[in-house]
Amino acid sequence: MTATLIDGKAIAAQLRVRVAEAASALKTPLARAPGLAVILVGEDPASQVYVRNKAKQTREAGMESFEFKLPAESAQEAVERLIQDLNADDRVDGILLQLPLPSHLNSDAAIALIDPEKDVDGLTEVNAGRVLLGRKGLVACTPQGSVILAKSHLGDLSGKHAVVIGRSILVGKPLSMLLQAENCTVTMAHSRTKDLPDICRQADILCAAVGRPEMIHGDWIKPGATVIDVGINRVDGEGGKSRLVGDVAFDEAVEVAGAITPVPGGVGPMTIACLLRNTVLAAARRHGLDDPSV
Repeated sequence: MTATLIDGKAIAAQLRVRVAEAASALKTPLARAPGLAVILVGEDPASQVYVRNKAKQTREAGMESFEFKLPAESAQEAVERLIQDLNADDRVDGILLQLPLPSHLNSDAAIALIDPEKDVDGLTEVNAGRVLLGRKGLVACTPQGSVILAKSHLGDLSGKHAVVIGRSILVGKPLSMLLQAENCTVTMAHSRTKDLPDICRQADILCAAVGRPEMIHGDWIKPGATVIDVGINRVDGEGGKSRLVGDVAFDEAVEVAGAITPVPGGVGPMTIACLLRNTVLAAARRHGLDDPSV
């Protein structure tokens, strides 16, 4: 068996088209384009690339991009003051604080200050609580994208047994809640779970978000299962060149799974697309409008 590749690039591109249409429709009632503000503290190379990509795709979707770059040595008060200013800025519908922050800064305290109605990364306690309670809120982008990819292949997820490996507040926990909302039976597992390979073999949908390169082997996968690989790990390749791999041993898994997301090109592109989606949803909701069809 050779698994179907779930093309995150193509699905993300389709989502961005719908976001652009929604952003265009919102310009009249808002009297402006929806706006996304991104805060970058320091000069981490990976974060800089990510922020540039976010800004580029925001503008391509017909939205305003506001970028704020602070020095790495910035004080906690400076970061928090900027967040409060953006909370009060009516041009800004979404605020994203690029993580990780420099080690001397308290990211939890900074995130807690973001207006939940502008929290397009879905990281505030209010939005996390809404996910837990099954209420409408802004959902963390990577888990949201993972569910979209699973549904793109399987359609209705109702009744499927999903195993989520990883319990982080960024991915594993919200992903388990979103899958339950899709009427899946969800098992949460992690690196210390006993008999982890056996638990994985029970999964109709196997979601790997543990952050360990190629931890999940082909013989851990139920034949025909759908594998959503959230991991992005940089490892040494041939000739001293690094390469990106997921949490799943792809070459093994592709011979067993029914469908699988590649790394790169799977979940990664969905994260920014869902960030843009959250921005147009935030813009509409902040002004009492119906949710756009995105």
